[in-house]
Parts: sequence; structure tokens; C-alpha cells
Amino acid sequence: MASALSPPFIQMGFSCNFSVARPNSRVLRFSSEGTIRELVNENDNESKLKSKSISDTSTFQKHGLQEASPLVSALKASAEQDIAGFHFPGHNRGRAAPSSLTSLIGIRPFLHDLPELPELDNLFSPKGSILDAQKEAAKLFGSSETWFLVGGSTCGVQAAIMATCSPGEILILPRNSHVSAISAMVLSGAQPKYIIPEYNSEWDIAGEVTLSQVEKAITELDMQGRQAAAVLITSPTYHGICSDLRKIAVLCHSHGMPLIVDEAHGAHFKFHGELPKSALGQGADLAVQSTHKVLCSLTQSSMLHMSGDIVDKEKIGRCLQVLQSTSPSYLLLASLDAARAQLSENRETIFNEAMHLALKAKLSIKRIPGISLLESPNLSSSTAIDPLRLTIGVWQLGLSGYEADSILYDDHRIIPELVGTRSLTFAINLGTCREHIQRLVAGFEHLSATFMRNCQEKVEHDICEHAPFTDITISLNPREAFFANKRSLSISESPGEVCGEFICPYPPGIPVLFPGEIISEKALNYLLDVRNRGAEIVGAADPSLLSIVVCKV
Repeated sequence: MASALSPPFIQMGFSCNFSVARPNSRVLRFSSEGTIRELVNENDNESKLKSKSISDTSTFQKHGLQEASPLVSALKASAEQDIAGFHFPGHNRGRAAPSSLTSLIGIRPFLHDLPELPELDNLFSPKGSILDAQKEAAKLFGSSETWFLVGGSTCGVQAAIMATCSPGEILILPRNSHVSAISAMVLSGAQPKYIIPEYNSEWDIAGEVTLSQVEKAITELDMQGRQAAAVLITSPTYHGICSDLRKIAVLCHSHGMPLIVDEAHGAHFKFHGELPKSALGQGADLAVQSTHKVLCSLTQSSMLHMSGDIVDKEKIGRCLQVLQSTSPSYLLLASLDAARAQLSENRETIFNEAMHLALKAKLSIKRIPGISLLESPNLSSSTAIDPLRLTIGVWQLGLSGYEADSILYDDHRIIPELVGTRSLTFAINLGTCREHIQRLVAGFEHLSATFMRNCQEKVEHDICEHAPFTDITISLNPREAFFANKRSLSISESPGEVCGEFICPYPPGIPVLFPGEIISEKALNYLLDVRNRGAEIVGAADPSLLSIVVCKV
């Protein structure tokens, strides 16, 4: 049991496949000679110490990454120096690290949690190891320029929009874009021209953006004597649905507009022949990738890639200086370098096993009565879906995705990536193992056996009829609405008012209502429906949705 003095996060008791130190276990300490000392018994008053060289146990040396990973190598070398440090961070290379956290993750993260020391380069003016690491990433991902991000893909999307859209200029984007695109318009002052994506009511998910939709948006603006500054497409979506970016890129370039792709969920596309083509490979000018999602860097680390010369790279750099921390985590930066090196070692085969396991899971799940699998035929015939993203429908069992999620967790300890009203989405990655695939299949077999017999009368009327994003009226642009004076109204009084807050079912963090939009009955009904089915509502001042913040206009 956790100590009463332990921080709440430590007390939560997550079950993981690693050892957690107990009172009599070994706790690591750092010595000024550049070694790790193992405190054999923390409660032993004599503090029996043994010394062990860091270099002897270096994971990086064991895996041959030292020379292949310039930033990892620089961070390792810096941590091994015999120095008297009078700089931040305050834990001083682990000497004052909180014991409650070292008992969970050990001392090594603290040893390498270093600031902008000369030998570690500077993220905003890289000339050494960071520059080398970014150049290696650019070569691997096929970009002309790559920037490492420590603020997730959110800051990459924001920088891309800020660098291409000045105040008052127009950004064409799908209405189901991530909240980071909306916040980017608040920051930049850009005005949205929304595309309403195809919507599948059976699955209650939005599909891809088509070439004809982008053409229509450009034509409508042209008839008003206006032109967009850029186009943003999300591909793949959270469900793995991809747009035909090649055709859209050609269209954008014919009008002199850059194509920005929120490719947060597609950083792996370049590394297997059966995966969809990458955004850069289809002509995108800027692609933002969450290297921490399917690839293996640490959470919150991402990359922004540029191709061609339509976008001013110096402006990208200035925008990132505004958006990113001036004290970036070198652990996050090094993890990007390490993830890139991991891919470089066997880029042609690294996803073979993951692809095999995904196929095995699909074949097994498709045979289970009452279970549906999202595939291209469920959408338009030309739509590509990431084969490592499994979206599984449960409505034929009379269950919502939220109900199925609860059962799968309680009975099988299965956790999906995304839960929806009628389905659950599972991400297969390099760490997925056969036992977990077997458990996933067994979990859905259990759901089928338990609920298939009694669900027929519930299925017919369970289709969600409140499709979001189809009734959009803009009163204020996002920036005007964000800074407008606000008041709170009951939900019954809010239809027809101008929304003053982001309201998102989470995940995936896509606003159903956002600042500046006229609140419609359809959007409210959808939000109330997903809330009643178990979705968490974020962004709203009142997550229960008894009231909504509106703009005073």
C-alpha cells in the first residue's frame, strides 16, 4: 500500500510490467565521479554502497546507437562528466530527486534531465547535436527540413498555421480538425473556411476529405473575391482514415497555396510497403507527426517536417520560438533522435510483425458474431485505412462503445486508444505482442457470447441521428470569440447564441462547438447523446452541460 505521504499520482496503483522498489530494495544514487551507486538497503544506517560505471551498463552502447544517435550520444556524454553543477534543474542530476518518483522510474531519467548546456546545443539555434539529429530525421522521413517538437503535435500544427496564415487570411480546413487547429486560428487571427467531411452514421465517425470538397471551398471563396492562404487536412484521422493527399496537393499548388497535413497518427507510414503513402510522399508542404504515437519516442515529443520552398522556413522557426518552451526537455529531444535511429536500423522490416499481428486480429475478429470491423468498403471505395488501426463496432450487441470499454477493462484488462458511441479503436504498434492480440480477440468473443442473444430489439433504433458538424454558422472568427466578453446560460437558453468555449468529447479532442459558432440544436443533441452514453466532455466550463459559456455580442 502506498504511503500516506506519497503523491496522489504515485498512489493510483497502475499495474505495469516493471519492478517497483520496496523499502528494502536497491535505490540508485549518483556520485560525483560519474557513476551510479546502488544503495543496497536505503534503511541501512551504514549505507553500504557499491559503485558501478554508467558506461558499463549503457543501453545505448548495448544496442549500438551511440554513433547513430548524435543527440543521444551527446546527452550520455554530458551526464557522465565529473562536474560540480550550479545550474538548473533543482534535483541536480538526481541528487535531490523525489524518492517517491525514483522508486517508480529509477534515477536514470534524472541523471539525463539536463538543461541547455553548451555541449547539448540549443533547440532554437541548433549548431551541434540537435542540428545533426534533425538532419538525420529529415533524411529518414524525406523532408527538406525537420524540427523537433517538445510541445506535441499541437505546437507543430499551431506553428504551421501561424507561419502560413496572417491575421485576417483564410485557412481551408475540415470542421472535424483537432482543437490545436482552432487554437492556432486564435493565435494567428486566421479565419476558417470549413469543409464538412463525409459522415458515416452507422459508425458515428467522420471520413476523409475529398478533392471535390477542397475544390468547392476554393471556388466559393473565389466567387467572393477571396483566396485562402493555406489548406489543412487531417490524414489519417484518429480512426486511421486517409485522404487522397496527392490530388489535393496538386490542386493547392495550382493556386499557390501550401498544403499542411496534420499527420499526427501517421508517422509510421513511410516504413512498410502496405501502409498508406506518407503526406510528404504525396506532395504535402508541411507535415506534423506525433513520433510518440505509433513510433517510439516519449510522450509529448513530435516532429514538424517541411518539403519544398513554398513555406518560409525562417518563419516556421520564429513561430516555434513563440510556442515552445525555452527550457525544452532533453529527454524528449533525445527520444526523438533514438526513435529515428531505431527506425533507421531496419526501416524495411521493422513493422512486419506489427502488420502480421494486425492482420491476425482482423481475421479473428471478423468471425465473431455481432462484431463489426471498419474497413474501406464501409466508406468510399477509394478510401485507405491504416491497417494498424482497428476500429471495432459493437452496436449489433446492443452496446455503446463506452459500455463495451468498461466490460473489456473490468473483465480482461484491455484498454483501447479511442472509445466512441458505437465502436472502439485499437492501435497496433511495435510493442504489441501476440498474447495481447489473443486477449483482445477473447475479449470480443466474451462480449459476443454474453450480449448477442438479447440485443436484437435494441439495434434498430440505436443509430446515432445527431451527426455533428453538419449545421455550421459562424458569427465571430475564433480569435474574436476567444477574447470576447462572456456569460453563462443554461443549456435550454443557449441555442442561437454564439458559443464562447471549446466543447469536445474526449478523446479525440475534436470540438463539437467552438468559440464563434452559433449553437445549434443538432450540436447540443449530439453532445448530450454522447455524454449520456459515457463520453467525457472537456473544454466546457460545466462538463455536465447544464450550462454553456456564450459570447456577449
